[in-house]
Amino acid sequence: MPSPVTAIAAAPSEIAREHFSAEFTFETDCWDVHDALSRVPDFVLLDVRSPALFAAGHIPGAINLPHGKIVRSKMQQWPDETLFVTYCAGPHCNGAARGALRLAELGRPVKIMAGGITGWIDEGFELERGVAAA
Repeated sequence: MPSPVTAIAAAPSEIAREHFSAEFTFETDCWDVHDALSRVPDFVLLDVRSPALFAAGHIPGAINLPHGKIVRSKMQQWPDETLFVTYCAGPHCNGAARGALRLAELGRPVKIMAGGITGWIDEGFELERGVAAA
């Protein structure tokens, strides 16, 4: 009797390749964001959590813009082709997806940073504390 793992066959390799390569168009990970931030980043990192959570600890270089406040007028300060990377608390939170959806609805390129703050901490990376500049 097959296990729950093998009861349904794996996808053919070509379909699996297409599926997994497509995932990278929607998300990035904490390690890649950390590495990019150590250089001149070619994206804008958005912490879409509340200002209070941002002040308690956020990724250095992130801009606090709660997902509910992502509107066309606020996004006009960046060129249309700017890539945004959203993050929230972590896998148990859908704020990054909410922010990404709002950006996509505005026609902006966007990815989610998988893992959020939880993943960042799990990788051993430091958080910065303090409020966002107004």
